[in-house]
Amino acid sequence: MTVSIVYHPDYVTPLPDQHRFPMPKFKRLYDYLLQTGITTGDRVFTPTLPPRTWIEQVHTPDYVAAYCEGTLDPKAQRRIGLPWSPELVKRTCTAVGGTILAAELALEEGIVCNTAGGTHHAFPSYGSGFCIFNDLAIASQILLNQGKVQKILILDLDVHQGDGTAFIFRDDPRVFTFSMHCEANFPHRKQNSDLDIPLPIGLDDDGYLQILAQQLPDLLSAVKPDLVLYDAGVDTHVEDRLGKLALSDWGIYRREKMVLTTCYSAGYPLAAVIGGGYAQDIMTLVRRHSLLHQAASETLVSKQ
Repeated sequence: MTVSIVYHPDYVTPLPDQHRFPMPKFKRLYDYLLQTGITTGDRVFTPTLPPRTWIEQVHTPDYVAAYCEGTLDPKAQRRIGLPWSPELVKRTCTAVGGTILAAELALEEGIVCNTAGGTHHAFPSYGSGFCIFNDLAIASQILLNQGKVQKILILDLDVHQGDGTAFIFRDDPRVFTFSMHCEANFPHRKQNSDLDIPLPIGLDDDGYLQILAQQLPDLLSAVKPDLVLYDAGVDTHVEDRLGKLALSDWGIYRREKMVLTTCYSAGYPLAAVIGGGYAQDIMTLVRRHSLLHQAASETLVSKQ
């Protein structure tokens, strides 16, 4: 059984040449997963645009309207770091729909991967760090409101702290936020997750995986989530432009296997998003992101 993925052609929209955000990776990742047989066409699910009221479950109506209608002030737009366009609005909302769909499907299938998502720096009233609307938070809120789950664990292993997510759920005991990130990296001002594990610059595979292995089983036992939302950022890689940690491809693959097998074997459904990754060469980055989907397929096959 190959892993189910969520993808939409609108995950890619044009950006100016030389922009640091690697927009082409989403379509290239989708193509690569099909070409390599990591997934198959019948396992691809297409999200729909979520109603604006769903986005407003997390974000203030004023911010949602200003962003969607293109009236956000220039300073707030610069903080996001992506130039506004109607196409980017559609892309942003579609990716949120993708994470919601992945979360819903994961409750049925055990593991499902969105081929975008992980916009964890978005706060209720503003965006930041390439993040406009917080897909992890919105998906959590929708599933909780619909009564599909009672408890969610957001497992954030992107190299940057999930500050927006931590802030959004700071007073909500239904969502446990866990962030394991490089301490000396963006954002400069950290928020308080339910559990933060700050890591030193240059931490390698063995050091990283040892810390994760110490945390993960106890975390699952303590939280007992109905769903795990996993931000599998690959900006932990030693060659990442925005990273500062020192994981190899093999280390990232081992991380994905550890997370997926630990959750799946214990009966915790998991929906994954790809999070950050910033390499000069897009295909190098695509292969790095695909390790998540490869590990997911292998985990599902091993349990058949």
